[in-house]
Amino acid sequence: MRRLIKVFKQFSNKPLLSPSAGLSSVSKCSVEGHENKGDTGRLLVCGSSAVVLEKVRGQVEVQEDFISEDEELALLKELEPGLKKKRYEFDHWDDAIHGYRETERLQWTALCEAVLGRVRGVAFPKDSQLLGPVHVLDLDKAGYIKPHIDSIKFCGSTIAGLSLLSDSVMRLVSEDNASDWLDLLLPRRSLYILRNHARFHFTHEILKDEESFFSGKKVPRHRRISVICRNLPT
Repeated sequence: MRRLIKVFKQFSNKPLLSPSAGLSSVSKCSVEGHENKGDTGRLLVCGSSAVVLEKVRGQVEVQEDFISEDEELALLKELEPGLKKKRYEFDHWDDAIHGYRETERLQWTALCEAVLGRVRGVAFPKDSQLLGPVHVLDLDKAGYIKPHIDSIKFCGSTIAGLSLLSDSVMRLVSEDNASDWLDLLLPRRSLYILRNHARFHFTHEILKDEESFFSGKKVPRHRRISVICRNLPT
């Protein structure tokens, strides 16, 4: 488990820039990511400028309704018994997460393994070596993930996560310039994928409920479980 949570190490030698340095939580997006709209036409990714969106083109992706309600229920049925044995923690070892409990899982039922197989097929190259255990992060309604960059010692070029139980907003902010940012709307049962430059040169965070806005509109945050796959560093 210590190996798992080390993934959240904030490793930059410079202080990680925060949206609070000049970005309001309720700011409307300046530019829409047109290639990142759901099948319903709903906006899923937007950013501070067209330049920022172009910089991460093909590296930031949200797929709405990636899993069905039945598949979400199957994942929850498998995860809830173990999670209920744990208490929510409000002090993370490097202060990156607030109000969470987590676990990792190697063995899954056939249905859940098929879901994860789809995630891996969409998110990772065929020859990519994957981190064996799947990371499960359970955020309390009052919980949130602070701006951080995953450690390159433990994570490869890609991270892919399923969002269960709640919509949420993920914010990416350039570690070099806090005025360069993107917001990702992560609907319940969606899949998000971060790759390469977006992984290593932007902090990412899950906004707390009172700050959870997307393009100026409130996105209520409830308890949220993310099921996260990563590849190994090369």
